[in-house]
Amino acid sequence: MRHGDKQNNLGRTTAHREAMLGNMACSLIKHKRISTTVAKAKALRKYVEPLITKAKDDTTHSRRTVFSYLSDKEAVTELFREVIQKVGDRPGGYTRILKTGTRLGDSAEMCIIELVDFNENMLAAKAETKTKTTRRSRKSTKTAGAAEEAPVATEKKPAAKTAKKKAEAAEKVEVKAKVEEIAEEPKDEVAGDELVEEKE
Repeated sequence: MRHGDKQNNLGRTTAHREAMLGNMACSLIKHKRISTTVAKAKALRKYVEPLITKAKDDTTHSRRTVFSYLSDKEAVTELFREVIQKVGDRPGGYTRILKTGTRLGDSAEMCIIELVDFNENMLAAKAETKTKTTRRSRKSTKTAGAAEEAPVATEKKPAAKTAKKKAEAAEKVEVKAKVEEIAEEPKDEVAGDELVEEKE
């Protein structure tokens, strides 16, 4: 029975499994992406992500700790120099698993596991989506997308308030001017009528 046993042993002994995961982690750090089965990729993700977190603290102790898992000087220096430069701000989730179908021989599920910040295509696509700006029309809150548009309106409250105040002030000035014009016009007309009546 394996009650509560969440570790996938991958059909190997402990020594064999640790050696395999260490080699896979070194390959992932050096090449930034490797192709493997989904089961191995999930096991590798649990193995390598704590090492990347450990590498954020660049001390002799953390280097020795990481080296005890990887046993490859080149991979350790690559991790502490290049990988951490890009991954340093990320709070976890350093790897991505992309499924690629099944293997021809035994129909095993295959995938690519990669370091998230080193996929240039996805980073370029993300940059393009960030630069694009969409114009949103102001619609009534009764529309279907009111729930989505509501946060945008609340974020721009201060600017909207100042614009509204300016518009109201301008309207007040216009109304005052119109009232003054209207107040002046009837007096002239009345005076004119009186003069006409007197002449008659």
